[in-house]
Amino acid sequence: MNVKKEKCLKENRVSLVVSVYNEELSLEAFYDCTQKVLADCGWDYEIIFVNDGSEDGSLAVMKSFAKKNSRVKIIDFSRNFGHEAAMIAGIDYATGNGIICMDADLQHPPEAIPDILAKFEEGYEVVSMIRVKNEDAGFIKRITSRAFYKVLNMLSPVKFENNSSDFFALSDKVADVLRNHYRERVRYLRGYVQSIGFRKTTLDFEAGPRKAGESKYDLKKLLIFSVNAICSFSDLPLKLGIYSGCAVGLLGIILMIYTIVNKIFFDVPGGYSTIIVALCFMFAVTLFVIGIIGEYISILFAETKDRPIYIVRDVIKEEEEYDCKTGDSKSREQGGKA
Repeated sequence: MNVKKEKCLKENRVSLVVSVYNEELSLEAFYDCTQKVLADCGWDYEIIFVNDGSEDGSLAVMKSFAKKNSRVKIIDFSRNFGHEAAMIAGIDYATGNGIICMDADLQHPPEAIPDILAKFEEGYEVVSMIRVKNEDAGFIKRITSRAFYKVLNMLSPVKFENNSSDFFALSDKVADVLRNHYRERVRYLRGYVQSIGFRKTTLDFEAGPRKAGESKYDLKKLLIFSVNAICSFSDLPLKLGIYSGCAVGLLGIILMIYTIVNKIFFDVPGGYSTIIVALCFMFAVTLFVIGIIGEYISILFAETKDRPIYIVRDVIKEEEEYDCKTGDSKSREQGGKA
């Protein structure tokens, strides 16, 4: 057995999956900090940077890391497919028996990595990182974040940790389930991680300020993300038609009784404004329910097309390596995965 195989068998191996989109200004600081932490953690490691169609110099910076460190691998997308697609790609290409997903802006602190690895050593297979503080989040964002989790937990039969994030860790067994079964085009990955089962735990962390650049999630993207999350884990909105129909019918009966009583006892004719308000309310409910149904139909349409979640243009610094899971030497095939 060669030295590389012997080392692989003796050590645990962690795969750090990092989604990158226009993070040129923060990558150097992230890599320096993370590489030092990983070098001292006692685990063999690989760092998988997923270039999600960056338009700045992020790819060139990552290539410089790969030249200096043979443990760095770069998955280069053909275009921007989104943050969650990048994390899924990293999980697909990871070879470690532990996988940690995090962002490159240092709001997910690399200093938490040893604590995550300690949880793996205790036998946990899913580690969800719970954000207890976010220095960059304003008042509105904190309020909407709390409201999002309250609504999601109210609508979904699966209960989620408040303030969970895209900073999480999986064992290779859990990752295999995601690779083989959770391949939706419209997805809520952190929700899958929490709902998949296995032995799981949580760790708290404080999100520091971004070292450089700006957040890639604007209000529009956050709204789309929230709608996708709710639709992925709950069909209750589809039943709003029944509930709203009952509510409108009840209000109609109350309004009818009110009108009759006023006519009989007070000789007050039915008001024009009352009719207009009632019609506007009923039309609003109808259009709202139609919109919800349309959102679910759009998700079904996306799944029916069965297009790939991502397309890989190139895998940089890929070489034949020993597979700790199967005991075989192998090279991963380049290209998109569905």
